[in-house]
Amino acid sequence: MPRTALVTCRPGPEVSVDRDLPVLVRALAEAGAEAEVVYWDDEDVDWGGYDLAVIRSTWDYSWRAAEFLAWAERCGKATRLANPVEVVRWNADKRYLGDLAEAGVPVVPTRYFAPGDIPELPGDTEYVVKPTSGAGARFAARYTPDEHDTAVRQLARMYSEGFTAMVQPYVKGIDVSGERALQFYGGRLLHASRKGAVLTPGTPYDERKVAHPGLEPWTPTPAELAVAERALAAVPVASELLYARVDLVDGEDGPDGEPRVMELELVEPNLFLSLHPDSVPAVRDAILQAAA
Repeated sequence: MPRTALVTCRPGPEVSVDRDLPVLVRALAEAGAEAEVVYWDDEDVDWGGYDLAVIRSTWDYSWRAAEFLAWAERCGKATRLANPVEVVRWNADKRYLGDLAEAGVPVVPTRYFAPGDIPELPGDTEYVVKPTSGAGARFAARYTPDEHDTAVRQLARMYSEGFTAMVQPYVKGIDVSGERALQFYGGRLLHASRKGAVLTPGTPYDERKVAHPGLEPWTPTPAELAVAERALAAVPVASELLYARVDLVDGEDGPDGEPRVMELELVEPNLFLSLHPDSVPAVRDAILQAAA
């Protein structure tokens, strides 16, 4: 049976606990496979000793992006990496939303400002500022036009740390109908979830947020599934995707409008298996097939 590395990161004050890891290790062991939880930055790991390395919860990668991508390159040369390094490289920078938009996928409108750029912030609507390399709403905040100076200070801090910023209109439908996450594994829809608004007015950008408030199971609508599939089909480097999560919000027309892609998670999406325990066998089988 194959030997699989489930890749995570070291515990820390800014890192959430991946409660799915022991569940997957147990499920793979019960199937007769050997699975180990491994830190991505452990220099003593022999990645070539595994048949497959599955990136699971490397939730510190966004503030160590260059180091993480260098690791992914090395790991991908030593063994099969899921998702592949070219997918990881493309998806690690949220400027991929521009690629999706060019391919005709409905996305939340986004503008980008690199260090040194003079930002043009909305003067007539709420908006969100966040880094193009980020996870768990780190360095993300929601502003009104009256909070322009505060937003500028956030941008200055991000620039000083080398981050490129993205500015999006705040999609008010999130406050009403939430954000839907459609999880795919092994090329098939695994399950879907819905969560409430992460960014509340007045919360500082450098304050830790609850990444998945009010999480609950969700049955995706045909329109949501169609947009998710369009997004996955538009990934320019999607040679082999073991897993994917498509985060959707309502369009400008509300619940009856076309869903828009908020994010496409191809690096280390939370699987929410505690909410969807019936999905464990499908994840297990997909990993075993990928490792064979």
